[in-house]
Amino acid sequence: MKSIGIVANPASGKDIRRLVSYATVIDNNEKVNISKRIVLAAQAMGIEIVYFMPDTFRVGHRVAEELSIERVLTAKIEVLDMKLSASAYDSECAAAGMEKLGAGCIVVLGGDGTCRAVAKGVKETPLVPVSTGTNNVYPVMVEGTVAGMAAASASMIGGHSCCIRDKRVELYINGSFCDIALIDAVLSDQLYAGSKAIWDAKSLRRFVVTRAHPASIGFSAVAGCVEIIRDTDDFGFTMAVSDGRKSRIVRAPIAAGVMEELYIDDAKIQPLGEPFTMVADVSGMVALDGEREVKVKAGDELVFRIERSGPWRVKTREILELAKTLGYYDKGAEK
Repeated sequence: MKSIGIVANPASGKDIRRLVSYATVIDNNEKVNISKRIVLAAQAMGIEIVYFMPDTFRVGHRVAEELSIERVLTAKIEVLDMKLSASAYDSECAAAGMEKLGAGCIVVLGGDGTCRAVAKGVKETPLVPVSTGTNNVYPVMVEGTVAGMAAASASMIGGHSCCIRDKRVELYINGSFCDIALIDAVLSDQLYAGSKAIWDAKSLRRFVVTRAHPASIGFSAVAGCVEIIRDTDDFGFTMAVSDGRKSRIVRAPIAAGVMEELYIDDAKIQPLGEPFTMVADVSGMVALDGEREVKVKAGDELVFRIERSGPWRVKTREILELAKTLGYYDKGAEK
């Protein structure tokens, strides 16, 4: 039976950057509405089962109840039976469970942090990342119907047609693998996680990014104002934030409506597979895709390595064009 998964993070888009910038709020009711459109489009394309991550807002249950009352649900909706931690681990665990159940594609409703968690849970299942977070680079704004069509097409066609294997940053501390980031790993001199999201640019020390563009919002946009790095490029970028002496001054959109000036030094291309090594001169934290996750002590050796070993990501327009070529929109077509 053809199936897809939906990971809808009820916590995405609710961090401190809502208070210190002008970011849009996408509430959980809208996540339910987006999920309903995904389900309706996917079942119209031939998907028979839609798996949902369980969550405190009961997104999957609400979708099933509302579509059943409206008498438009034909696919089976199954909310995974798993213990909730109310943390990013739920997204990781749900994604792993969906892959184990044979979901052909997973739609992720969240921000960069949610996509990072899902990426840690899957090995080969392609993702359709839909932006409902704050500073989003990895997920994009996609209408729910289109996301459902793309996920269904990827599942029905199978394999990794119209997908790209994304890059990721791998972080090692004192010789041991620690964690990953899909977009950026940023060292700051802040000592505590607090709200997790970094919003004070004065605390930043070092950037390592897999992609960068000034059209993004967030810390990868700072790098993008120095060098444009695309998802297809087989390299990343690294640079340091300095105290301003003999430095390049860059203005960049670090948050919605917030342009910040930073002093940049030691900016250079980072080839895939080549380690970037540094010794932390102060204690602080490494933010992975915008969220402070890893504590470091002065004297720790940090190694950042960019590899093309991230998740498979569906290229939405291309998969829909392929589905059209294969006749998936023709009524009664063999699939």
